[in-house]
Amino acid sequence: MNAVTSIAESVAAGARALAPHSDSPRLDAELLLGKVLGLPRSALIARDDEAVAAQYARAYEELIAQRAHGVPVAYLTGSREFWSLTLDVTPAVLVPRPETESLIERALELKSADEPCAVLDLGTGSGAIALAIAAERPRWQVTGVDISPQALEVAARNSRKLELARVQWRLGYWFDAVPGERFDLIVANPPYIATADPALATLAAEPGIALHAGPTGLEALTAIIAAAPLYLRPRGWLAVEHGAAQALEVARLLERRGFAAPRTYPDTFGKSRVTLATIHTPH
Repeated sequence: MNAVTSIAESVAAGARALAPHSDSPRLDAELLLGKVLGLPRSALIARDDEAVAAQYARAYEELIAQRAHGVPVAYLTGSREFWSLTLDVTPAVLVPRPETESLIERALELKSADEPCAVLDLGTGSGAIALAIAAERPRWQVTGVDISPQALEVAARNSRKLELARVQWRLGYWFDAVPGERFDLIVANPPYIATADPALATLAAEPGIALHAGPTGLEALTAIIAAAPLYLRPRGWLAVEHGAAQALEVARLLERRGFAAPRTYPDTFGKSRVTLATIHTPH
């Protein structure tokens, strides 16, 4: 990237450098320059003719280079907007994605805000799902589980920052973290990419444990669906995020475990992404 002097020139140069590597090069460039300068995007636009000091230009060029090598913007800025919440994000957690907001939308529709509801979020990562639900449903009791201590540190930090400290965090492998407990709603965005899927090459910077769990991509979903009836109350719900091509198999898995009438819903891009079902009798 050539030497530049103004904010506008810096953004333009950064966008050109990222064009072959990003679906949103200008947005990425703006977010990275804003991180370096400590300014929101709106301020970059308002002050686009101001000069960028040499030390900031060097720091910006380094961030642009890292982004060009596949590091997500969220890791470079340390934060990500999700469900109107600003979440701290580190390489210990998956970067929250817009597709997952569809899971939250469907989960919130299952019970009224005034109705008591115990919620379990499996594989909570940054806490994005658990915290979004807690923010929308102050009366609900929310528990987030993850196998990674580093991920739970990020989730707990986010809960403190967002003043949602009532959310509980548990360390463990899926339901091992909540022995003997039952919930009205279990939500999960587990790893569902097949190990050999070429798409993983573009996600190399993110934790593999949160992306893939086996050769078919259905291993984690199968384990969660198989065990969920033991942890659901009567008329409890299970809602899972999955790959766009996995909806039919997920529905079959649910039916085999005694769940009634699985329903699949699209994400914001129109792809089959969320399947949920209820179970009427405890196991």
